[in-house]
Amino acid sequence: MSIYQHFRKEEHPFIDQALSWKEQVERSYVPKLTDFLDPREQDILTSLIGTNASDVVLEFNGGGPNTERKRAIIRPYYEEMTEDMFQLTLLEAAYHQKFVSISHRDVLGAFLSLGMKRKKLGDIYISDGRIQIIVAAEIAPFVTANLNYIKRAAIHFQEQSFSSLIAKQEKWLESVQTVSSLRLDAVIKEIYRMSRSEAQALIRQERVKVNFRIVDEANFLLQKGDILSVRGKGRSKIIDIHGLTKKEKWRITTAILK
Repeated sequence: MSIYQHFRKEEHPFIDQALSWKEQVERSYVPKLTDFLDPREQDILTSLIGTNASDVVLEFNGGGPNTERKRAIIRPYYEEMTEDMFQLTLLEAAYHQKFVSISHRDVLGAFLSLGMKRKKLGDIYISDGRIQIIVAAEIAPFVTANLNYIKRAAIHFQEQSFSSLIAKQEKWLESVQTVSSLRLDAVIKEIYRMSRSEAQALIRQERVKVNFRIVDEANFLLQKGDILSVRGKGRSKIIDIHGLTKKEKWRITTAILK
C-alpha cells in the first residue's frame, strides 16, 4: 500500500521532502531543523514521522503556545533538546495608528518585497500600534537592517524577548452542517451563508485558499482537517466528516474563526 494514497497529489513533493529529512537524520544522527511549516505541513509531517517514533523524535516550536506557523526539529531519540535549537527571533516595531492603518497583509507584502522567502517568516501580530514578527534567526539581522517601511510608515524592528509576545486570542464557533457535496463551492456556500454562484465567483477570483494555498477549482474536494480562508470573510476549517445521510447529503462539522 502506497503512503501517497492518503494525501492529495499536490502534497506529494512535501511528503518526499519529509521522508528525506527523516532518512537524513537516521543516517547521519544529526538533528534536522526545518523552515516554518504551516499547520497542514505540520499534520503531514506528524503523520509520516509521528511524535513517539522509536528511532527519531519530532518536535515543533513557533515561538509561543498559540502560534500557527512552526519550525520542526527531527532528532535522534537520544539527542537532548533545547529551546534555542529552533533558532527563532522575535522582532518588534512601533507605528503611529493615527496616521496609517497596517494589516497582516501589508507586513507580509513588505517582508516578501525584500526578496525573502515566506517559509523564513512565522506568525505576524499587530496590536495597538505594535508589529511583531517571528523570523528564522539566521535572517533577523537582514530584516532589522532592511525592513524600514510598511505602507507609508517608517519603522524600525528590534529584537525582543519572547516573554513580550502579543497574546493571540482565537475563538472558533463550531456547527454541524449538511452539504450537497464535499466540493469547495458547496462547503463555502454553507459555512459563509452565501449562494453557490457567489462561492464560485470567489473561487474564480482566487480569493479562496485551502490549507494556505490558492485553489481556483470549484469542484476541489475537501477533506477532514482542511483549513479554508476566504478573503474578506475569514477563516474556517473542516473538523469532521460524518458520512452520508439518508438523503445522500454529507453531514460535516465545521468551525469558523470569530
